[in-house]
Amino acid sequence: MKRRFDVLVIGGGNAALCAAISARRAGASVLVLEGAPKFYRGGNTRHTRNMRCAHDAATAILTGPYTEEEFWQDLLLVTGGETDEELAKFMIRESKDILDWIVEQGVRWQPSLGGTLSLGRTNSFFLGGGRAMLNALYLTAEQLGVQILYDAEVADLHIEDGMFLAAHLKQPIDGATEIRASALVAAAGGFEANIEWLKEYWGEAADNFLIRGTPYNRGSILKMLLAKGVQDIGDPTQCHAVAIDARAPKFDGGIITRHDSVVFGIVVNKHAQRFYDEGEDIWPKRYAIWGRLVAAQPDQIAYIIFDSAVVTSFMPTLFPPIAGDTVAELATKLELDPVALEKTITDFNAAVQPGTFDHTILDDCRTEGITPQKTHWARKIEAAPYLAYPVRPGITFTYLGTRVNKQSRMLMKDGKPSANMFAAGEIMAGNVLGKGYAAGIGMTIGSVFGRVAGREAAKNAKN
Repeated sequence: MKRRFDVLVIGGGNAALCAAISARRAGASVLVLEGAPKFYRGGNTRHTRNMRCAHDAATAILTGPYTEEEFWQDLLLVTGGETDEELAKFMIRESKDILDWIVEQGVRWQPSLGGTLSLGRTNSFFLGGGRAMLNALYLTAEQLGVQILYDAEVADLHIEDGMFLAAHLKQPIDGATEIRASALVAAAGGFEANIEWLKEYWGEAADNFLIRGTPYNRGSILKMLLAKGVQDIGDPTQCHAVAIDARAPKFDGGIITRHDSVVFGIVVNKHAQRFYDEGEDIWPKRYAIWGRLVAAQPDQIAYIIFDSAVVTSFMPTLFPPIAGDTVAELATKLELDPVALEKTITDFNAAVQPGTFDHTILDDCRTEGITPQKTHWARKIEAAPYLAYPVRPGITFTYLGTRVNKQSRMLMKDGKPSANMFAAGEIMAGNVLGKGYAAGIGMTIGSVFGRVAGREAAKNAKN
């Protein structure tokens, strides 16, 4: 611990491990500092399932091609153009190599999934999920000689004129509190688990947010870097936020608390009023807007309302739906005004137009004469029992981060590249994600820029 490492990686998730492996394969000595205990290692990667990568043809695990241009158009759509085009297109181009590179690091894919996810062509799913993927990366890193420390929380970073010199640990490990390295890779996530920091931008509403992922992403490394001259990027109120069950735990609920039933019913707020088009687009392109939509509602609460005819149409979650034999009974259980909910559903049903339902495409089942419209997949809610899920904003990760270039090198506030500091993963995701989200892009950002950051950090250290 007293010696100087070539590359220090702060973080323990997908981006950090890809960086550590990449740097080690480039010949660098590497130390990884994971602030969490070993059991909780891996940040939000533990809760992931898949990754979105460009590819030119169908594979053993993907049902068809997903070109660079299509990936770019999908990203453009969800971000509304709020993305660094050069960096985003670089990421998409590099993602084509990741499908094979990640397998070379021990990760295994499973055959593509069908059903309502609609991701069989675009996204590769990890066999065993995110934790299995992490275990494979950790095993490979250890076999390559990467040193890994757990419960290794960093209290301060020694940075002078854009050059990293040392990290200082909150608690000594093997008698050492100072870690020196020739290059730094910051891959320590965003600040979504820091409720007080969220409240600086969201106010008291943040108290009602649930954090889908790790409680260890408190943004301490991000805050240190920004305070020491690294240029920031991203709107601090923008984040990957989905609608998750209001009964979920405050932290670490993961994927099983997410609801994918929105397109099969309607969503109302505490006043039993609809507030957004539930059928706007294919679900994987729109699921990540619902956290912010619910966050804007009174008391940050909403309810997905559907009927018994659709209960087998989507993946069930950890929590069962709340049921009522009548709309009024359901409203009472949800503590909603029964008259208001009955009117909302009656008006919705009257507005539903005849059509041919098909959840795999933008079908012609829509409403007319109500606001907001439901533009696709609109069917009457009339088959008792009536069902509902209460939902709150589930924050996955925040988009405020460090600005980087195509070498994953951090840029300083004067616009100059840092001498030896690199970033990967959620801590720099705001370069690509100005707003919005599409399934699997977070893992793409982590793997692509992790691999690049490790390689470039090793090259920097050797020079």
